[in-house]
Amino acid sequence: MLIGVPAETLAGEKRVATVPDAVEKLIKLGFAVAIQSGAGDGANFSDEAYRAAGAEVLPDAASLWAKSDIVFKVRPPSSEEVALMRDGGTLIGFIWPAQNPQLMEQLKAKKATVLAIDCLPRTLSRAQKMDALTSTAGVSGYRAVIEAANAFGRFFNGQITAAGKVPPARVFIAGAGVAGLAAIGTAANLGAVVRANDTRAEVADQVKSLGGEFVKVDYEEEGSGGGGYAKVMSEGFQAAQRQMYATEASNADIIITTALIPGKPAPKLITAEMVQSMKPGSVIVDMAGEQGGNCELTVPGEAVVRHGVTIVGYTDLPSRLAKQSSTLYATNLLRLTEELCKAKDGVAVVNMEDDAIRGLTVAKDGEITWPAPPLKAPPAPAPKAAAAPMPEKKSAHGPGAPMSGKTLSIVFAVLAVLFWAIGAYAPAAFLGHLTVFVLACFIGYMVVWNVTPSLHTPLMSVTNAISSIIAIGALIQIAPPGMGENGRPDTLILWLAFAALVLTGINMFGGFAVTKRMLAMFRK
Repeated sequence: MLIGVPAETLAGEKRVATVPDAVEKLIKLGFAVAIQSGAGDGANFSDEAYRAAGAEVLPDAASLWAKSDIVFKVRPPSSEEVALMRDGGTLIGFIWPAQNPQLMEQLKAKKATVLAIDCLPRTLSRAQKMDALTSTAGVSGYRAVIEAANAFGRFFNGQITAAGKVPPARVFIAGAGVAGLAAIGTAANLGAVVRANDTRAEVADQVKSLGGEFVKVDYEEEGSGGGGYAKVMSEGFQAAQRQMYATEASNADIIITTALIPGKPAPKLITAEMVQSMKPGSVIVDMAGEQGGNCELTVPGEAVVRHGVTIVGYTDLPSRLAKQSSTLYATNLLRLTEELCKAKDGVAVVNMEDDAIRGLTVAKDGEITWPAPPLKAPPAPAPKAAAAPMPEKKSAHGPGAPMSGKTLSIVFAVLAVLFWAIGAYAPAAFLGHLTVFVLACFIGYMVVWNVTPSLHTPLMSVTNAISSIIAIGALIQIAPPGMGENGRPDTLILWLAFAALVLTGINMFGGFAVTKRMLAMFRK
């Protein structure tokens, strides 16, 4: 089968649906790849690079659409592009079926199979490698901060210079989804004081981990809408949220809004009064501009100044990092193609039994299959095994019963007789060694278990303490008490002591070397 990649026709769109590195991997799956001449120019991928990767470069869109069995696109196709599509072909890309019912009817007439990458079930862990929405949102969040920095008249980080003190920029981010989190991390890395809000309380830890401060609305309501998106909140919550936004807007230098709800216009979060309350020179980057914007004064596709505040409503943020966006998107489509062609024979099979593939398939051979049925609930966990019955309490005379006073007295008497016999008949040197052995066991135990771990783990502390005891014992054996009759250490004792010193030295110094490497991992 031939995969075709046409040039994007939307004005200002610089992305391309595949890149030379992905072309090589698609060919290894058994596909032939064709690309329209100049399709990758906006993302700095030349026709020569595609040819070198093994793709065929076709001169125009008409010939590419006519020859292709599968078409990779970024933006939804126009009516003219659908007219060029071959009957029964396959289209993969962003479709947005809820917002484009007319397009769906045109594709139905072409008996097309359509896989909308925007309809991928994002809650499936195995679908994350195909999640182009997440890839695109991450790029958009990063670029939003760059656009804000370009329009802002100061440093992001605070500085103290000979010319005076520069305070850090105060950034407020509305919405902590993928794009919002990318913006939080970027702004924090630039040195700004970052605050963020989201209707989903579970993202608070993620905001904090990226260096931001989570601002909670003083109203209790769950904001998760399923599938990783937020839901439309109640009137009471929205009123409390507007009050909080008004406070944040009056204090912020930069506001970045990311709030979107699938299939609905972008919610209005920033009112004209809030814009008017902001300091002159402040910036708002409205990432929801394509769906109408989160700010009442946003002009989609433009940057305007209202009440001294620059409001950036660009709708092409991913395209402003076209090479990075195209590379990530091409990887997502490659992973999807691998799922469609598990046999690696160059034939794409749309398996409607696969939850991920079924979710993003919005049309199959001309039949509209969108929306997909709800995902199957995971199987219920197996019931826990019944707790083992408590063992019956044993009788006082059973095998597990505690020792009686009479028995304990007999044991002590036997031990006393044993020690008396040793003292009466054993050589004096043996008694001295026995005494040293008992004291060494006691002192060694106390030394080992009272070592306080400071720069290493408790286990390493214990092993180093034991190693120290072994090293001291080995040195004692080499010292005068270990001399033989000829005035020199016994050969066996000498070599055993030497081996003990070598091994404990390796253990101790190796332990500290490993500790140093572990500590280095936590240093920037």
